[in-house]
Amino acid sequence: MRLPLLALLARGPAHGYELKQDLEQLLGSAYPQPNIGQIYVTLGRLEKTGLIEGEEVEQSSRPNKKIYRLTEAGREALNVWFEETADEPRVRDDFFMKLALAPRTGLADQITLINRQRRQYLNTMRALSKLAAAEDRDNRIAHLLIEGAMLHLQADLDWLERCQEELEDTE
Repeated sequence: MRLPLLALLARGPAHGYELKQDLEQLLGSAYPQPNIGQIYVTLGRLEKTGLIEGEEVEQSSRPNKKIYRLTEAGREALNVWFEETADEPRVRDDFFMKLALAPRTGLADQITLINRQRRQYLNTMRALSKLAAAEDRDNRIAHLLIEGAMLHLQADLDWLERCQEELEDTE
């Protein structure tokens, strides 16, 4: 949450509710909706580390609000973030660990685990398809997010098929 909030503040000052709305509007319903409490806690931490500055703004008919601005250190942190590549190989996958350990424990059958995981992926795929159909057609970012998630799921389904084939050949 830290870096996405910094990125939103790069275009100009904002308060927490504006940032929450911006994230929701940008990412659509497929992305988990940010919790306003989490946003304000994160903003507080960013301020303590000097990546943003907050300023209380008086409002006549409402409680005061705090407007946050990106600092030079925050801008530098964003530049570093945008330069980094995402290297997240899934070699520490929780499901694969279950699959690998099942025969040693005698507590679970590998094919049953694969079938259960396949059902979960297919249910998630259906839910994403419904989200895609319901999402505003003009929100290209949200559609790309959904499409990416579906492509990852399809790859996971293909991998499960490969695991099942390999395990059935060893029996």
